Amino acid sequence: MNVRRSAAVLAALVTIGASTPAVAAPSPSPSAAVPDGLYGSTDPTYDGVWRQSLALIAQIKSDVKPAAKAIDWLLGQQCANGAFAAFRAEPAKACDAKVMVDTNSTAAAAQALSLAGDGDHMDVAVKAAQWLKSVQNKDGGWGYTPGGPSDANSTSVVIGALNAIGQDPETAATDGKSPYDALRELALPCADGGAFAYQPDKKGKLTANADATAAAVLAMKGMSMESAKTAADTDLACADATRPTPDRAAANGASYLAETVARDGHLKSALAGAKDQPDYGNTADAVVALAVTGGPKTAQKPLTWLEQNSATWAEQNGPAAYAQLILAAHATGADPRDFGGTDLVKQLNATGPAPQTTKQAAAPAEKSDDDSSTNVWWIVGVGLVAGIGIGFLLSGRKKRQQP
Repeated sequence: MNVRRSAAVLAALVTIGASTPAVAAPSPSPSAAVPDGLYGSTDPTYDGVWRQSLALIAQIKSDVKPAAKAIDWLLGQQCANGAFAAFRAEPAKACDAKVMVDTNSTAAAAQALSLAGDGDHMDVAVKAAQWLKSVQNKDGGWGYTPGGPSDANSTSVVIGALNAIGQDPETAATDGKSPYDALRELALPCADGGAFAYQPDKKGKLTANADATAAAVLAMKGMSMESAKTAADTDLACADATRPTPDRAAANGASYLAETVARDGHLKSALAGAKDQPDYGNTADAVVALAVTGGPKTAQKPLTWLEQNSATWAEQNGPAAYAQLILAAHATGADPRDFGGTDLVKQLNATGPAPQTTKQAAAPAEKSDDDSSTNVWWIVGVGLVAGIGIGFLLSGRKKRQQP
């Protein structure tokens, strides 16, 4: 399981006052049964909808037509009001107050389903987006849980969902505040690097957060992961403005990312106790953010680092990790079927039901043993995760349909 998804859930529990264990030992086997149609073999409790959504988008981006049962599984996770939880073990049972729906799972699913089935499930995506708009905060943003304080990651992934259904995020306003206004409030001045913070701390101070910055850069660019366009090579520079345009705010954030990865070629983990440990997922996110703002040249160093170092991480973390790397490859014009000598698309396909078609293979990949090894996951102490963020932004393809 991706530890950042655990972090997101636990950070949300802090917000709503729930108690959580300080630390849990590695789970040698799933505590919840892995249903047929779901990608990955590890416990889906905290990331089932998230990893399914990433997997579907990455497959579609790679000209792979996902298995019908994979799409049906995701469709079956939606509650009657349009929202999604991280995972529902009994999808036939109506959602009640005990089902912890969240904005991130809902927004990711909306983006995936807007693409799946050649757009046949746009109505489901629209319903999810309508629920998201119903829980929008007065500052224009969203938190992980409905009504929770707005954060950069949640607001960004919801912007992607709005784009996916064809709505301009600027028009999704409450009390005169749009999602872009919420992100502007989390942007640091150039003197502090031009990055975005995840959330203000208790004193209202903003602290640069690479994960949140990568998400916010893509949200401000308004680009789709399915149709993201690599920018021309540009020297990134930060420039302050009283009310920066979305493009200006994105460029400022990207300049921070470029400077951060310049030394080592990768981002480092923000988790306590993980000092100087590389953060593969956030590095992949940064590659995409850099590619769509500064062009392939700006993103080349972290991309090369991922090609040389990410294979073990991806194998351990399964479908969401493969999807992140695939989308990073596409954003830079690299070949995800030859990523440091690894066919990422084949590896992703092997973590779930065989796809219906793929343009690059004579036959769909069969389930392999690559995903059968148990993925060690940790539930990190509440004090370690508050404010870390959730990681990868999925920004949806703009459609003609309006909600």
